[in-house]
Amino acid sequence: MPARYLHTMLRVRDLPAALRFYCDGLGLRELRRRDSEQGKYTLVFLGERDGDSPQIELTHNWDHADAYTVGRNFGHVAYEVDDIYAACQRFVDLGYAISRPPRDGRMAFVRSPDLASVELLQKGDALAPREPWTSMANVGEW
Repeated sequence: MPARYLHTMLRVRDLPAALRFYCDGLGLRELRRRDSEQGKYTLVFLGERDGDSPQIELTHNWDHADAYTVGRNFGHVAYEVDDIYAACQRFVDLGYAISRPPRDGRMAFVRSPDLASVELLQKGDALAPREPWTSMANVGEW
């Protein structure tokens, strides 16, 4: 019997900022939340819907103030979007830089407030190249 994928855990310093990125930017919704007074942390699970959909687990340790470093074994999380240009514009409108613009109408990268790389992939065929995206340069790491 194959294993079933459950979630990817990401540690975040600012939970409201992370929720804005993943919910307002990616369109995910909060599926469940657990606060641990004893452990001093909050777990928030985000996804498209309850059930078997892949989820992101945001872990907020209440007393951690320093930036988290990205481990060598973590690359990015990827989401399929209906319109790559609209998805990127939504992030720009929210104040996030597009690290790797969708010059090809197919793929883009944006980074969360905690610097996790998120890949956006166009559903189906690539869209026709379009400005301002085709002439936009890469920004930072992705």
